[in-house]
Amino acid sequence: MTPTGTGLASDSKGKRVAVVLAGAGLGVAVICGIAELLAGPGYRLGWWRLGPGFQAVRWAVIIDLAAIAMTLAAAILAYNVRARRALFVSLAGLIVSVVVAGPPVYLWRQAEGLPHIHDISTDTHSPPRFVAVIPLRKDASNSTDYSAETAALQKKGYPDIAPVLLAVPPAQALQLAERAARAMGWDIVAVAPDDRRIEATDTTLMFGFKDDIVIRVTANGSGSRVDARSLSRIGSSDIGTNAKRIRAFMRQLSAAKAGS
Repeated sequence: MTPTGTGLASDSKGKRVAVVLAGAGLGVAVICGIAELLAGPGYRLGWWRLGPGFQAVRWAVIIDLAAIAMTLAAAILAYNVRARRALFVSLAGLIVSVVVAGPPVYLWRQAEGLPHIHDISTDTHSPPRFVAVIPLRKDASNSTDYSAETAALQKKGYPDIAPVLLAVPPAQALQLAERAARAMGWDIVAVAPDDRRIEATDTTLMFGFKDDIVIRVTANGSGSRVDARSLSRIGSSDIGTNAKRIRAFMRQLSAAKAGS
């Protein structure tokens, strides 16, 4: 066989390898993506417990990292042997793999730098108390008790969490807070005008975790002070979810005040 013939045979074999490798990488990435997407809804529907659901996400990410390596190798090989179809498939697989692995890896990396707590309050000295949601938390693993350790960890990890001061009477502030809470899409459990308190429950998207919120309005001179507390029912760490929720509520409250 001539050198030219050997080169053609080598290119042909390389193209076949690139096609197979790219297809396998894309297939693995898609399967991992499906497993990751089903983990939360499967838990919500009672198909499996929380532990297996988390493990499904964990193993989907680990296997997906292998898919990234496969699609990257396929892309390099396809480029070298000028296999356009394999290059297209490998790039598609690489994109899918990154999309699948990206969010969980980001959350895990983010969790490493966040305090290991699940209870956030704008008032760490005298946090708002839950009343109406207590019966709903009968199966919750997390207590509504607030500890000094939680307060210290929150101050260190989320120093920006603070109450909102409004230049309106408490009764009006409560109305604004209720409007903001409903705009957040929470399930309103109770509105207690006499106590100037609102209680609600929010449900996370993927796994359907239930987190409870209590909002307290107090007089502050001629105006009002609005405090909020968000507490997870299960889980030792919320990966910043409760802090994000309170920040979003306070922004919504400011918007409700501006629009009143």
